[in-house]
Amino acid sequence: MTTDASTDAAHERKDAALDWKRWHEQRTEAVSASYGPLSLTGTHWLADHPDGSLPDIPGRWTEAGDELVLTARTDDGLTLDGRLFDGEARLTADPGPVGAARVGHGDRRLVVLRREGLWAVRDFDPGAAARRAFRGIEATAYDARWAVPGRFTPYAADSTVDGVRTVRVGNADGVERGLGLGGELAFTLAGKEYTLQVSVEGDGSLWAVFGDATSGVSSYRFRFLRPAAPDAEGRTTVDFNRALLPPCAFADHFICPFPPPGNTLGTEIAAGERNLVGR
Repeated sequence: MTTDASTDAAHERKDAALDWKRWHEQRTEAVSASYGPLSLTGTHWLADHPDGSLPDIPGRWTEAGDELVLTARTDDGLTLDGRLFDGEARLTADPGPVGAARVGHGDRRLVVLRREGLWAVRDFDPGAAARRAFRGIEATAYDARWAVPGRFTPYAADSTVDGVRTVRVGNADGVERGLGLGGELAFTLAGKEYTLQVSVEGDGSLWAVFGDATSGVSSYRFRFLRPAAPDAEGRTTVDFNRALLPPCAFADHFICPFPPPGNTLGTEIAAGERNLVGR
């Protein structure tokens, strides 16, 4: 029985390592895709351009309450829903993938964004220098020690608004913004207990922004973790083998939030994505 159990455990570790390898390959493909994060060349906030003229982007872009108004001529070369555009269009934030953005300019995709009531346009260019220079993601090979049971506990209802507690945190662009958190994720590593403050995504999965003793040393300055949706008793798996580099590790024009209070772990998380190759 002991031999059978050991064999089964060995097979599970092998399967987990192969799953991680496939995940890492797919992740590398995704970030280096034509409209992946490496292709972002600018995030232009309309509040910084009251005349409606955005750097290196044709047309006139202005705010109109809950809409953004784009005015362009045919010779601007902009497309709307795949067709050359001439006139005025009222736009809302693009909800889908970058490649499905309504406005384009040649191969570029101009994504309409709204954050905390402010409008912006993101410029994704498949020919971006960062995408051409990409050599891969430095990641630590799978180690079962970094995948541990976790338990999610939502915040008490009287301390949230619709289940969310908003804290102000700095962002990679130097601006402080609200970060919505839904509860705490508790887990144990090497005999020591830890907690992370996490957000709850629309599909029930969790999202944490965390730092650790490797941050800014042998890993990027902070990383993301996305555990699966907890079960009815709050159980999920905390797998640091799948720690992610945030989008701002790939392009300076993302506005990633820094870890909220309590989310910088006092231990080395030598697992998952660590940095870009060559950084």
